[in-house]
Amino acid sequence: MLRSNAMPTDQTNSADDVLIALAPGQGALRHRLEEAILEDIASGRLAPGTALPPSRALADALGISRWVVTEAYGHLVGKGVLEARTGSATRVAASAPDVVPGIGEPSLAETRSRQAQPTPGIGLERAPDRAAHDLAPGVPDLRHVPREAWLRAARDALADATNQDLGGQPPAGHPAARAAMATHLRRARIVSGPDDAVVLTRGAADGMSRIAAALSDAGHTHLLIEDPSWAALRDVARAAGLTPVPVPVDDAGISTERLRAEAARTGARAVLLTPAHQFPLGAVLSDDRRAAVLAWAREVDGLVIEDDYDAEFRYDRRPVPALQGLDPDRVLLLGSTSKTLAPAFGIGWMVVPQRWRAAVLDVSVRRGPTPGPATLDQLTLARFVADGAYARHLRAARTRYARRRAALLAALDRELPGARVGGIAAGMHVTVDLAGIAPGIDAAAVVREGAARDVALVDLRRYQAAPSARSTVLVVGYGNLADARLEEALRSLRAAVEAAAR
Repeated sequence: MLRSNAMPTDQTNSADDVLIALAPGQGALRHRLEEAILEDIASGRLAPGTALPPSRALADALGISRWVVTEAYGHLVGKGVLEARTGSATRVAASAPDVVPGIGEPSLAETRSRQAQPTPGIGLERAPDRAAHDLAPGVPDLRHVPREAWLRAARDALADATNQDLGGQPPAGHPAARAAMATHLRRARIVSGPDDAVVLTRGAADGMSRIAAALSDAGHTHLLIEDPSWAALRDVARAAGLTPVPVPVDDAGISTERLRAEAARTGARAVLLTPAHQFPLGAVLSDDRRAAVLAWAREVDGLVIEDDYDAEFRYDRRPVPALQGLDPDRVLLLGSTSKTLAPAFGIGWMVVPQRWRAAVLDVSVRRGPTPGPATLDQLTLARFVADGAYARHLRAARTRYARRRAALLAALDRELPGARVGGIAAGMHVTVDLAGIAPGIDAAAVVREGAARDVALVDLRRYQAAPSARSTVLVVGYGNLADARLEEALRSLRAAVEAAAR
């Protein structure tokens, strides 16, 4: 392709999807921010020409003063590492000098290295034909699917596709699509690894089935899972011959003490986690537990499977970085477009550790000539990501979901003032404990009463490995809830609760 000038490819991308985390330590915030930027440039994650977030946006994301960001940017501009022009974003200099993290303190990379629905791709909770008041979790806003942007990307991808592109489908995915997704994940999720670490799948469940088969082939017999958790992925693991081993979850994520105990009891050396936003309880895996999980994986020569569930949608701060970036040799990342775009796109990805790539590729080859999504869909996704359309869509979705979540919480406070809402400000669902309204209430009865009023609801027991005899907790989604019908939906929910209580 020809360009009108020598602008690096990354300059055409939006800065909104660039995730920068403060370097760990107790030093001055400005120095820690500079250290993080220098480390990301040295590692290649921030390539020459990459636009950095505006100072106000980065300050809000990190919860620090804008002065800290402007001082850090200004200092790095003075060093020739960054360049700033009036009316343009601050960027990594096209000819930046060699950058070396600060002397006397461990670098970010050094610190990290020491820290140690069964239908593929869908993962969808739904009522038949979708209820008028859709309060089921796991469904994105189907009214705001970026149809026109996707169509443009599809037309451009088809126009540029070579005859060779149209002639086959590599088992791990088209190289251009893998490279585009790798670039996005490095920028937005601080994922570590080369382009060929990415394997394109038909969705998260498809990816889970491949790694579960590879684990089974390698002699693994058990898989540690969060309890409660999304049933589809543990069902896929069970179908591959792995026995799911439930481990309880609390407000700080999976219990690492119980994880070690269950691993010792069963011999399990692999665990499936949702560390960015636990489903369905909505917790974030705490820093100490992140370190503990990775330490356990190293001790037992194990594997952590990270389901990056809802990672893109955090409203009180920027998303936490992927666990994979802390130990790419021990963590396999799963992701898909099912929650960010819509289940119908049927595209997912894995970032696979080096030691597991051959085994995963072998499983993909055994599945026949078309193990993943169609090549044209992959090329469309590559164009959609590279043109910045994906980042723009995610930014708009975050704004929309944050506003809707706030409206939902306000409506719950009015209609069900005794209910207790759980989960961080993220994702597309909350938990609602009704015990404060009626101690003896049964969530299953509320689900039945809701269905009679055309309200889709889900009982927490659906996600428990061994459902309890009784539950007072609903998992309430707001992703596909029309803003104009939110008040009506909550009134119908209140009516369902009142009927169940009676």
